[in-house]
Amino acid sequence: MSLKAGIVGLPNVGKSTLFNAITKQNILAANYPFATIDPNVGVVNVPDKRMDVLNEMYLPERLILASYEFTDIAGLVKGASTGEGLGNKFLSHIREVDAIVEVVRCFDDANIIHVEGNCDPLRDVDIINLELTISDLEIVTNRLDKVYKKAMTTKDADSLIEVSALQKAKEALEHAIPLREVSFTDEEKQSLKSFQFLTMKPIIYLANIKEDELGLPDNKYVVSLKEYLEHDNTRVIKMCAKVESELSELSIEEKEEMLEMLGIETSGLDDLINATYEILGLKTYFTVGSDEVRAWTFKDGMNARECAGIIHTDFEKGFIKAEVISYQDLIACGNETKVKEAGKLRIEGKDYIMQDGDICHFRFNR
Repeated sequence: MSLKAGIVGLPNVGKSTLFNAITKQNILAANYPFATIDPNVGVVNVPDKRMDVLNEMYLPERLILASYEFTDIAGLVKGASTGEGLGNKFLSHIREVDAIVEVVRCFDDANIIHVEGNCDPLRDVDIINLELTISDLEIVTNRLDKVYKKAMTTKDADSLIEVSALQKAKEALEHAIPLREVSFTDEEKQSLKSFQFLTMKPIIYLANIKEDELGLPDNKYVVSLKEYLEHDNTRVIKMCAKVESELSELSIEEKEEMLEMLGIETSGLDDLINATYEILGLKTYFTVGSDEVRAWTFKDGMNARECAGIIHTDFEKGFIKAEVISYQDLIACGNETKVKEAGKLRIEGKDYIMQDGDICHFRFNR
């Protein structure tokens, strides 16, 4: 599955530094607004210790981890929805992602320019969220003007559902309520899907702090940010983008030593990737063998046939059955042979709901 997250924020809050850490690419990270003009795209592996175990067990020729695509998007400024800064070019890039990672500067530094003059995380969050809201509201209003008369005249069921959804969305947006917090029916959600509304996308806030604050209690900016967003039911992850960039250049052993020295158990980048994976309701199943051990990403609730289709559409079309071993059973028994001897190998049909950690071999008609 092709999955994307967009890294957004005001200019000079640490987006490009974070992106460097994610992709280990040396993109432009300059101390002035709009250093990033075109969206930079990089693919990052999803950290999964189970893959290390499977690698040692099968010694495959290839080890392919699940991956996630991150897009670094130019800094947003007040008025972007009406064309300020890079305006709608910025907003169009966000529409193409599955989730938003909003970087918020949570430290003072006179040497780093802040486009609004000073550090104020709550103001910065409001600026970005307002621009996203205005952009969505414009689309809703324009579409409602076009479809309302037709729906009322023809009484077409699909048009009536769309009008209901758009009216619900318009009311929410006019009260600055993001669409992800609105209760739409399944039919209404489907009618709105093609619009790729910005405020409907899941969001994670990344509080960018100074290096000397890692491992310490939250500073005043992080505390206020968490309190401010508490009602939103969104995640706030604390990290130092500069440190993450340094960690990305180290070996596994060196990285562990540096984390210990900093007094933290996991890197903020790993926390971010896992949180992004989590908010989208994603899980992992595995295919294993001497040629390849691979992690595959699927959405929670998908059945065996749908998951087979992630590998190839022919697998889904000609699906016969899935031979399934849970990761925990494999580890407990020691190898596949012992799993079979213990009667833990399962034969599942097309409607089996795939579970995180399932190890699968699909049978299908060619």
